[in-house]
Amino acid sequence: MTKARTNAAAANAVGRNILINGAMKVAQRSASVTGITGSGYNTVDRWRVSNGSSGTWTMAQTAVTDLPSFRHSLKMDCTTADGSLGSGDDLKIQQRFSGQDIQQFQKGTASAKSWTMSFYVKGTTTGTYICQLFDNDNNRFVSKSYTINVADTWEYKTITYPPDTTGVFGTSNGNNLIVSWYLAAGSNQTSGSLQTAWGGNTAANKAVGQVNLAANTANDWQITGLQLEVGPVATEFEHEDFGVTLAKCQKYFFQLNGAASDRWGIGGYVVGSSEARFDCVMPVTMRGIPTLSGTGNGHFDAADDSAAFAISDIVIDEAGTGLISSLGLQIATSGMTAGQSGGLRLNDAATLTLTAEL
Repeated sequence: MTKARTNAAAANAVGRNILINGAMKVAQRSASVTGITGSGYNTVDRWRVSNGSSGTWTMAQTAVTDLPSFRHSLKMDCTTADGSLGSGDDLKIQQRFSGQDIQQFQKGTASAKSWTMSFYVKGTTTGTYICQLFDNDNNRFVSKSYTINVADTWEYKTITYPPDTTGVFGTSNGNNLIVSWYLAAGSNQTSGSLQTAWGGNTAANKAVGQVNLAANTANDWQITGLQLEVGPVATEFEHEDFGVTLAKCQKYFFQLNGAASDRWGIGGYVVGSSEARFDCVMPVTMRGIPTLSGTGNGHFDAADDSAAFAISDIVIDEAGTGLISSLGLQIATSGMTAGQSGGLRLNDAATLTLTAEL
């Protein structure tokens, strides 16, 4: 095979983008969340807000009409400003990775590879922004800057990070790599020299030059088409089927929503007058044993559908490695008959979520 054909094959390789949901198509939790003052996962799947006391924000999956090939973006909109950041304040958008998913970079070896990031960005505030790779296994990072040159205009950016021959990634399903896009940073992270080569965790060198997007409630920032891949060259964004992206997201988060006419969820059987169990088969293998939560109203129906029983609690009864094998239901009202089959149904106000986020 010629060198040209080899390069073309690499540029079109399926799975070259390690970032999940880079086109911002999937938002299982909500399309928009307001009043964000802390850290966590809010709207667009796999994208986490890390807010260290830097204003109040709305995070939204926003429709895109002025950028070919993309129809959604992640938008951060400042609703309460912080014009004078504290020394330890910062605001970042992040995606986190398990070591088992990033071994292709061969970090910490003599064959370590470079990393290339590419994305489209649009914001009200021109100036310097920082994008960082943080090795959570070995407490090392590298930061690079990009510039928004024209306000409220989509701009395409590429950033190449050097290889790192120090510090091998573990192979667990834990939080081994954190990729961060800074939107604000206090003096603790801006008072040194920007660390553009891999090195130890010197806080002052993390975000030197970063603009303060939190300075004004008129400020916002949007991003889409994010790709992180092996090598020194940015290739065309790897578009994929919605179902493929959804399945990748469901490895970390799965939500079952009710419907106005009641949606049957999971079948099971009655153990006793106030307890039922059922098997929950996930659409994909989750990253690890998830945490379970629910909101709204739900019902457990006996097999003959003669009665419905209010649910007081839902807990994970048994779980294997990554796969849930059984959930235990504690029913508030007694009266069920042991041995009957049944099913969990959720009405339009109810959700059942399983979370295995990093």
